[in-house]
Amino acid sequence: MSETARDRILERLRGAPRQEAPSPDAPAPAAAGPDRAARVARLKSLMEAMRAEVHVLPAAEWIARLKEVLGARAIKTLLYAPATDLGSAVAAAWQPDAAGLPELVAYAEPVESFKERLFGVDAALTTAAGAVADTGALILRPTGAEPRLMSLVPPVHIAVLRADTVYPSLGDAMREGRWAEGMPSNLLLISGPSKTADIELILAFGVHGPKELVVLILE
Repeated sequence: MSETARDRILERLRGAPRQEAPSPDAPAPAAAGPDRAARVARLKSLMEAMRAEVHVLPAAEWIARLKEVLGARAIKTLLYAPATDLGSAVAAAWQPDAAGLPELVAYAEPVESFKERLFGVDAALTTAAGAVADTGALILRPTGAEPRLMSLVPPVHIAVLRADTVYPSLGDAMREGRWAEGMPSNLLLISGPSKTADIELILAFGVHGPKELVVLILE
């Protein structure tokens, strides 16, 4: 484009009448979200629709329910994170009554030396950092003490979730959890067992992750 042609175009643009874009209306105040019982009920319903198994129970009963879940599946080995509060509670509960319970396998070494053992366990127990009720998804925040592989490799993934961390929406979870103050390097939303579909849209479970997801929601 010649200098003269460019100048003419720019001149026409400068001389064109300006139109101010309308200002958007102020957002309406957010409506009160559903109460905790309603959020938990919706989360449970949506996750069960995606083939997750969900138990809502008093916090004091979760160890007993965990043993029932493991016994019903004849689980022989349970992977846990010993450096977490959840892992400490499980280890303490197993000490006085280990007979008939699965062997506890601690994830306490680098994956390079732990890989063979990791891919041989039957189930893993992890903490859920929260959940989103309107989409039916758990929030997992893997850490060095509780790595992502714990919820990815074993055939059965058991997640423990506090009912007071079930948020109405992802936005609520981000605000109330103050994610902006410390974003993790890896954050997961899990709605059910691993699933995939072929070209004929036939679902297959457990191809790229756990075949079963069990959620214990603690009131």
